[in-house]
Amino acid sequence: MKIGLSYSRCVRDIVDGKVDISDVLVLITRTDFDPHDDEQWRGIWIGYGGGTDNAYSQGFFSHSNPEWAGYHDEDRFRSVSIELWESGKLHQPRKFGVKPARRPEIWLETVLPDSEMMNRPAVKDAWDHFQTIAGLTNVKLDKSYR
Repeated sequence: MKIGLSYSRCVRDIVDGKVDISDVLVLITRTDFDPHDDEQWRGIWIGYGGGTDNAYSQGFFSHSNPEWAGYHDEDRFRSVSIELWESGKLHQPRKFGVKPARRPEIWLETVLPDSEMMNRPAVKDAWDHFQTIAGLTNVKLDKSYR
């Protein structure tokens, strides 16, 4: 299970096949958009596709990193974004007035070492509950991960 901390870099990893979308618990992003909205999506695509003046002039981005430069399959990026949105895996704190800083990490693993669970029964209980919830959302758990 993974928690993503960068919308553009995480979606790129999913599109590239580096991360399976079913392994994503949630993306916590710095974006504020609806991937169903054509105008908002166009700003996202242009902004991450090279940070062109067009995106800036339309008020979408002042300084986006061109994480998607060189990619041409816009429909794939949008379909991944819509799937994340519709499955409740796209959390955008800016929608609630929070402005998180860009983090150097792209992905965090949600795995606890056995030693932590053995020494802390409350942690084991919370982990078991998490696995139950993850199972209800059709997320594949990698039981062999160490």
